[in-house]
Amino acid sequence: MLLYKQKTIIKQTFKLHSKIQIYKTIIRPTVTNECETWVLTTSDENQLYFFVRKILRKIYGPTQNPDGTWRIKTNDELRHRMKQEDIIKFIKSQRLRWAAHVMRLENTRTTRKITKWMPYKTRPVGRPRLRWMD
Repeated sequence: MLLYKQKTIIKQTFKLHSKIQIYKTIIRPTVTNECETWVLTTSDENQLYFFVRKILRKIYGPTQNPDGTWRIKTNDELRHRMKQEDIIKFIKSQRLRWAAHVMRLENTRTTRKITKWMPYKTRPVGRPRLRWMD
């Protein structure tokens, strides 16, 4: 019973605008920290989408149908309400921004050397692993 009262107090304390601001200023930057160097697989993208939708559903809460029943918001409703690029597009734009920064660096900088470095050994048998440039 005490836990239910605490949840109710928290929901009443924070307004929707405040919750969205917390998401934009704390949660999203924390999740996408150092995302410029990630190699995203399909399962990673799905996990990120799942996490963001879970957070947004907590923020916006359920929707009441005209017949009085309650339901959770659909993905399209969440996307429409946020009016912000999804997290995968944000990560890809950050990676492009980082790539442009590296390409502007001098050729003597370590970051630029590592980015352009090619291995001298042959690759192992099997499907090649995705590199950052891929």
